[in-house]
Amino acid sequence: MFNFRVLAFIAVLAQYVLFVQGLPVQSRQIGDLQCNIDRLKIVTTLEGAKITVDGLAASLSKSADASNIKAVANNIAGAQGGIGVIGKALLTGQAAPASARTQVQDNLTQAIKTLANIKSSDAGIASRLKLAAQQLNNSAADGDGVVSNCK
Repeated sequence: MFNFRVLAFIAVLAQYVLFVQGLPVQSRQIGDLQCNIDRLKIVTTLEGAKITVDGLAASLSKSADASNIKAVANNIAGAQGGIGVIGKALLTGQAAPASARTQVQDNLTQAIKTLANIKSSDAGIASRLKLAAQQLNNSAADGDGVVSNCK
């Protein structure tokens, strides 16, 4: 189940890749196929983590971990905000601000650390915590792919 924002971003990114490549921007901004695949992967994987964490927030709302899972959700939103700034820069032919890349990295790192502190004896919640951790780790790896492949 995808969020409309993710689908809209994917559509805009696809339009950019297909129609706006003629803008005079650095090759890092345009990127090759692998670069754009990595960009798409971080957006979709992070949205999956958001959906998982939002479900956990509902399940943990009355537990001692309510503030931790809320912090994880806020960190995901912060990372998504940084990705949005980068996407807007790409679509307008501007250089992606380094501060936005740092925002994505810092928020993902903090989300992973905070999530690791949440434990549950409930098998269903423990399984979703594990899934969220995998999704956040995959998002971080996808971000590393963007940094490596978008040169």
